[in-house]
Amino acid sequence: MSVLLENLGKRFGDGAPVLDGVNASIGAGEFVALLGASGCGKSTLLNIIAGLERPSSGALEVPADGAAFMFQDAALYPWLTARGNVELALKLRGVGKAERRARATELLDLVHLGEAADKRPHELSGGMRQRVALARALSQDREVLLMDEPFAALDAITRDLLHDELTRIWRETNRTIIFVTHNVREAVRLGQRVLLLSSRPGRVVSEWAVPGAVKDDAAAAAALTADITARLREEIRRHGK
Repeated sequence: MSVLLENLGKRFGDGAPVLDGVNASIGAGEFVALLGASGCGKSTLLNIIAGLERPSSGALEVPADGAAFMFQDAALYPWLTARGNVELALKLRGVGKAERRARATELLDLVHLGEAADKRPHELSGGMRQRVALARALSQDREVLLMDEPFAALDAITRDLLHDELTRIWRETNRTIIFVTHNVREAVRLGQRVLLLSSRPGRVVSEWAVPGAVKDDAAAAAALTADITARLREEIRRHGK
């Protein structure tokens, strides 16, 4: 098991709980999509798994080396090249200079950006900047990769292309991925499982398996997307009452 959450809860100060009784298990090498209404605690849950926040209650197990994190904003250093941004992450891990350059080049090739290694962020499209951010996250060489709506700001065509790229990279690297999204179609397209968090306090209230046969069948994928969307709307309506 890669990530295990047991009755996990989180409360900030004296406020109402953000998370309460979250239970989930994510296997090594699994791709899990996490859905929920805005404000349900998805990002807080990722922060806890990453070690950026401490849970108020419950327990969690993550690999000893922790988790890598990829955010919605690429947050690249504008004065560094694509390669330089990836090399900096490697430098912070203590990787030597010669190895840093070779590894950064390898990672940029993995995300199909080898030809743009010497370009700075302002010379790259939004999708290309997100690929650099993905290469940088992979450079941390962690078993678990947490992705917090990394494609939300991209246009539909670019997002679809990056879905294909991410699926390819996941298969090649065998990372465990937890992917937060508001987009049900994206969750079905990418995840092997989809978990739905309730509105505050957040807890896992529904789960769907997404076998390869469903992904390859447009009608089946559309039917599952409609089912999940209906359940998500129920949660949003409940939260609005």
